[in-house]
Amino acid sequence: MLKDITLGQYFPGNTPAHRLDPRTKILLVVLYIVALFTAKHIVGYGLMALTLAVCVKISGVRVKALVRGLKPVVFIVVFTALLNIFFTPAETYLLELGFLRISAVGLENAIFMVLRILLLIMGTFLMTYTTSPISLTDGLEQLLSPLKRFRVPVHELAMMMSIALRFIPTLVEETDKIMSAQKARGADFEGGSLIDKAKALIPILVPLFISAFRRADELATAMECRCYHGGEGRTKLHVLKYATRDYIALTAGCVILAAVIVLRRFGL
Repeated sequence: MLKDITLGQYFPGNTPAHRLDPRTKILLVVLYIVALFTAKHIVGYGLMALTLAVCVKISGVRVKALVRGLKPVVFIVVFTALLNIFFTPAETYLLELGFLRISAVGLENAIFMVLRILLLIMGTFLMTYTTSPISLTDGLEQLLSPLKRFRVPVHELAMMMSIALRFIPTLVEETDKIMSAQKARGADFEGGSLIDKAKALIPILVPLFISAFRRADELATAMECRCYHGGEGRTKLHVLKYATRDYIALTAGCVILAAVIVLRRFGL
């Protein structure tokens, strides 16, 4: 299960999606999320699914990697679907089992909610798969730069987000190693009651927190040795510049959002 957590991973490549400016990809994800929450009926969701499929094809990322990243959230998706199926109020019900009632509206809401969650996660993951943490940091900093006028530490915030995203795969790998070591010593993480399973996590959490704090201390020491003092006065090796492909991609994103809004107006 831990190996299925792919958030924060970056798959190097030279596809049009990889070559897009990171600011463009962040803005496209924002437009994608807005369009996804604006869609209301099957035609709108179909358009968003088609958009994601085209983006996956352009990026060269394997569908298997996106599907594998969904495994850790299966419980959340199923739980959300059940809540919508059994607890959506309606005038008529298809089936009644005590306080559990299934209606056509509930089934429709469950299907659309599951589609929304899956498309949202896969679209967000696609951005991290095709954007390096350094580029993502630069893009976030540039987009949030107007907040510097209000004394917001934009560079530090972007750096913290990038570091957190970068170390997710590292911590997952570290957790897997600790669990393997504990299992080799006879630890049982699957048997017993829920309380027993919670107690079994203590031998994992303690060394994991110690390892995380150690890595944080080593990273802070390395940054101090390189005279890191924040974003003020810093120059960049790679200066971000918009290209024609970025304007084309942003225009396409705006067109798709407008199409979803029009479809919603017509009840599609």
